[in-house]
Amino acid sequence: MGFHQNASDGVSQRVNSPRFSGPMTRRAHSFKRGNAGGNSHSNGGGKGTGGFDPHYEIDVHLNSPRSEICGSPVSGDGFDGILERKQTQQVNQRFHGGVVKNQSKKHIGSSVLDLGLRERKKLGHWMFFLFCGVCLFLGVLKICATGWFGSAIDRIGSNQDFSYPHNTHLNEMDKSSHDYGYREEGNDVERTLMMVASGVVNSQKSMAENSDIWSKPNSENFTQCIDQPRIHKKLDSRTNGYILINANGGLNQMRFGICDMVAIAKVMKATLVLPSLDHTSYWADDSVSLLMLVTRPLPSGILLDFVDFKDLFDWQHFIEALKDVVHIVETLPPDYAGIEPFTKTPISWSKVSYYKTEIVPLLKQYKVIYFTHTDSRLANNGLPPTIQKLRCRVNYQALKYSTLIEELGNTLVSRMREGGNHYIALHLRYEKDMLSFTGCSHNLTAEEDEELRTMRYEVSHWKEKEINGTERRLLGGCPLTPRETSLLLKGLGFPSSTRIYLVAGEAYGNGSMQYLMNDYPNIFSHSTLSTEEELRPFKNHQNRLAGLDYVVALQSDMFLYTFDGNMAKAVQGHRRFENFKKTINPDKMNFVKLVDDLDAGKITWKKFSSKVKKLHKDRVGAPYLREAGEFPKLEESFYSNPLPGCICETTTTTTTTIMEKR
Repeated sequence: MGFHQNASDGVSQRVNSPRFSGPMTRRAHSFKRGNAGGNSHSNGGGKGTGGFDPHYEIDVHLNSPRSEICGSPVSGDGFDGILERKQTQQVNQRFHGGVVKNQSKKHIGSSVLDLGLRERKKLGHWMFFLFCGVCLFLGVLKICATGWFGSAIDRIGSNQDFSYPHNTHLNEMDKSSHDYGYREEGNDVERTLMMVASGVVNSQKSMAENSDIWSKPNSENFTQCIDQPRIHKKLDSRTNGYILINANGGLNQMRFGICDMVAIAKVMKATLVLPSLDHTSYWADDSVSLLMLVTRPLPSGILLDFVDFKDLFDWQHFIEALKDVVHIVETLPPDYAGIEPFTKTPISWSKVSYYKTEIVPLLKQYKVIYFTHTDSRLANNGLPPTIQKLRCRVNYQALKYSTLIEELGNTLVSRMREGGNHYIALHLRYEKDMLSFTGCSHNLTAEEDEELRTMRYEVSHWKEKEINGTERRLLGGCPLTPRETSLLLKGLGFPSSTRIYLVAGEAYGNGSMQYLMNDYPNIFSHSTLSTEEELRPFKNHQNRLAGLDYVVALQSDMFLYTFDGNMAKAVQGHRRFENFKKTINPDKMNFVKLVDDLDAGKITWKKFSSKVKKLHKDRVGAPYLREAGEFPKLEESFYSNPLPGCICETTTTTTTTIMEKR
């Protein structure tokens, strides 16, 4: 064993693997102990009795546990080399002073080992190809079963678990917090505020935050155009007389009427006295101002309350914003206080010519005229551009809510956006009065339907008494139910974590809100977001609360209304004017048919959701031209779409490029 075996050329072979580096074993210098009973070997050198021979030789077989071909890990001296696998001749390994010899008979073992490695490698390749084939087969099977990626994602979104635990304050909302009334209890309110502030309610960002469900419609080529030109005719200090008005209806109906009356005063070259607000109609506010109530008697027992306008609006700003356009005064001047006003009810949907030819002569004759009604006294279309722009200046600039309403409204907006969240303003017009007025009772009990019918007959000025609610619903003439509203939101892709601000009164029907609240537990209102102290000035002032909701709805990321009433018209028109904020206008007629098909099992949820999205693709508040209709009452309201009139295109692109109206 103590000899060198050389190759055929007589030269000792060193390990020449490109991965070789460092010593071949974990041992330090090989040594033998002197006088220890072992055999002493020499290689032409001297012996040492208690030391070691630097030329001591150790045979290490290639298939030994220390051989790297066998795959034994080695560490400690930086060794990571392995012998070349294709070795066809004897390899002499030198380790420091020692020489590693291999006998020639190891050639056969090396060849056999090399063959085993090749077979293993080939087997590994075959297993890899088999794995890839199985994956490909499963992928094709998955695509055939569920469709491509978009369909799979739709299924995931549509099958989300919309069942969430209900908070105490949400249960309370189902009973009492949806109305405009005042809540005495403060525990639920305080708890909700703490949850909102701490981010417990929907603190995490939902997957919808970065999706297109919140994206605004394209309106880059449109801009507001209501400012007066730099060069304009100065307002004449002379006046043809004074106009007294009593704005009738609910808050937004009164708002439209005031805008029309300012425009009419301009047409008639008259002075408008600060408007009075209606307290007699069904939807009017029964509250009476406690501050500076100033009244004056008029013929036939008319009582005008000039100061309640100040409860809702910043009246000084109203006068200041319009001072260069029309004369507006707080009260009648003393010289006219004793004049008996001439009472007149203007014809609805009138043009400018009507007021110039028929009303102006009366004003010049009597000096003071009193208009009994203000709603819909001007046509939607066919008016001079200056008059249309003036209506918008009044509505969007001059009619600013009082500081009390604006400040609390902005506070509620901040609370809804806590944690950077988006929110929907939902105008769920499912109150008892609206259902009675429209004759809609879908999903209500027979007793509830009869109660609505009785109420309809009790309100004398509601002309329609016998109404087929089923037929009206299928024609799209009914407010969406809370359940239908929930299905609409889910079908559009809004997750259950979506925050919703409820712009509505109390929902009618036993348990009617439960379905919506189960699917969307993060529902809030002014009652649940405000403290008792904050709501105290609003107690019994429904118009103030309606103004509060208007402020929150206007600033929402999306506005959805379920019935096209005056609130819906006012907010959506204002949002169009404010750079076309996203507003969903439901296609109720086609949507309720989809709901009925879904309930009957005629379509799957996947198909339902796909159709809902397609149905509302072009109903998101994008720009389109308002068009005149055959009858003014049936055409689109100027205040729900002030284009044309107050919004202009900034390019030379023809109006045919405007998005198709739906």
